[in-house]
Amino acid sequence: MDDLGAQERAVLALISANPFAGQQEIASALGLARSTVAAHVVQLVNKGYILGRGYVLPAARRAICIGGAVLDRKYHAREPLIFETSNPVDGHRSFGGVARNVAENLARLGVDVGFVSIVGDDETGRALTRHLRDLGADVSHVVTTAERPTAEYAAILGPGNDLVLGIADMEIFNLFQPAWLDRAWPHLASASWVFCDCNMPAAVIEALISRKAAARYKLAVDTVSSPKALRLPADLSGIDLLFTNHDEANALLAAGGERAPREPLEPCEAASALVGRGAREAVVTLGAGGYAVASRAGAALMRPVPAHPVDITGAGDAMIAGTLYQILQGEETPAATRTGALLATLTTESDSSVHPDLSQRLLAAGRHRIPA
Repeated sequence: MDDLGAQERAVLALISANPFAGQQEIASALGLARSTVAAHVVQLVNKGYILGRGYVLPAARRAICIGGAVLDRKYHAREPLIFETSNPVDGHRSFGGVARNVAENLARLGVDVGFVSIVGDDETGRALTRHLRDLGADVSHVVTTAERPTAEYAAILGPGNDLVLGIADMEIFNLFQPAWLDRAWPHLASASWVFCDCNMPAAVIEALISRKAAARYKLAVDTVSSPKALRLPADLSGIDLLFTNHDEANALLAAGGERAPREPLEPCEAASALVGRGAREAVVTLGAGGYAVASRAGAALMRPVPAHPVDITGAGDAMIAGTLYQILQGEETPAATRTGALLATLTTESDSSVHPDLSQRLLAAGRHRIPA
């Protein structure tokens, strides 16, 4: 609460003791004018200490996920694929999108989580939103539009579950406006962490970074893909935790102008370079090869949790969710990523983008698998 003045602290203390206290009651108790109390209440909303009318106080540990909400279609080939003809497959539909997957993982782990995105005015969008709501996530700030259908991604997987072809219709996300963050601002400002994926337009990401200084939240970002990583600014200051894979990290660094490395960097070097660009911490993943974690104190290459994969879809999103879950419990990032790696492994061992049986108990039962 270092950003609060003495009178703001006093007003917040009275509201905490009695959330239904009126402004005149607070003014009389503190010897202030009612207009002064009203001004302090506005500032407490803007800074994220109360959530608006009724002085609803935020939960102690909250996360907001902003970004992709997608219908995933997966087609598993029964035999080696032959192009330019029909191939027999087993089809499967599920809800996906990086931020949506992270939000679902967190909701299943009991985190107070909100989700902000944009969906089409169609049955897919309504079903996707309803699914998250039923899991306990706050979806009241999901925007609905009639201009584009809900985003879809289709993956064709070979007999060995390797991705042969992926196609995506993500144009709807380009409609998301920075001004729509204002609708959810008290919820964003009061969050412990805001996570955003680079499915969002660059202007939305920049707004989250620039407005962060006036709020309480820490900001985590995932690059999603090499092209979408370029939506991030060259100066990564304001990003507290950056998630990216090795290829995306090098694509982002290569776009850095005079500071761009001439050759691709190794994972620890890339993670350190991202910190050098301004990110407070960075996680660079290598799939089955593990991951690198860097901060201003240095970088380390971490071992993966051994897996018997069925479908790798959603593993990176699970890595993010597991890491944020442990950070919300008070762990430092390097230790938290070990839980993230475990959740990624558990996810690859299911045929869903989010493990359907995920719970705190499932996560605890798998901790013996984390390498020492």
